[in-house]
Amino acid sequence: MSTLDILYDVPPEKPKRRLPKWLKRPMPSPEMQFTSSVIEDLGLETVCSSAKCPNRSECWAHSTATFMILGNVCTRPCGFCSVPKGKTEVVEVDEPERVAEAAERLGLEHVVITSVTRDDLPDGGADHFYRCVVAVRERTGAAVEVLVPDFMGNRDAVHRVVESRPDVFNHNTETVPRLYDRVRRNARYQRTLDLLKQVKDEAPEMATKSGLMLGLGETLDEVLEVCADLRAVGVEMLTLGQYLQPTPDHLPVERFIPPEEFDQIGDLTRNMGFGLVASGPFVRSSYHAGEMADYLGRHQSAPVVSS
Repeated sequence: MSTLDILYDVPPEKPKRRLPKWLKRPMPSPEMQFTSSVIEDLGLETVCSSAKCPNRSECWAHSTATFMILGNVCTRPCGFCSVPKGKTEVVEVDEPERVAEAAERLGLEHVVITSVTRDDLPDGGADHFYRCVVAVRERTGAAVEVLVPDFMGNRDAVHRVVESRPDVFNHNTETVPRLYDRVRRNARYQRTLDLLKQVKDEAPEMATKSGLMLGLGETLDEVLEVCADLRAVGVEMLTLGQYLQPTPDHLPVERFIPPEEFDQIGDLTRNMGFGLVASGPFVRSSYHAGEMADYLGRHQSAPVVSS
């Protein structure tokens, strides 16, 4: 049995009131204010705030944010996510232009656009994604990364987003199949794989990306099996980060995984052939997304990125 097996297969820890020392983040800095003011002025949502991302202070201090389109209310009752659930909002037709203006004001060279899940819309919001990507690119010339929901398996919706030609097409796997009913309710593991495969089939040159949260009760073998499945459908970019319980009403953390273990898991997954792996406690889907995409574009084989 390897050191990693011993580390990873220990019984789950009880949730603690205090985070481990490696999960401490600095207090918000005054440099955040510019990003905050742009977002507020243009009436935009960000996943940074809605999902209570631990990296918000760092990213906003560097004038970067992940735009969340299609409102701030989700139709999926996922057990890990703090985005509000309930009655959805009317789609704002001018949102693409406002996202583009925000990207211009912030001087972004790599723009990440995600959304709530909108199962109430016939196309799941795919055409709105298309218009946001086109608006940002026309106004700024920036690279664009989309982080999309599964569109309930609607292949036409996926095709519509592919038509906008994002530089990176991201769809998160989130967890291992055994935990889907608890973590990703109303989602299907095979649907996620099918979506990522469709993107690669339609646009082989388009970089595809996916990510998992660790610490929800998964085993190492399960994580590696998911990563092998992602490689089998052509995914090049992988993110692995620590799940953090956003509120007491959400799923508890089963285990806090130390940084050195993330490094070892990153090594194992990179050996599967991913172009780039970001593995660390604070890694999130869009954390340092521009650097990841740029590195992948310049290197056929890249080192594991830790955080």
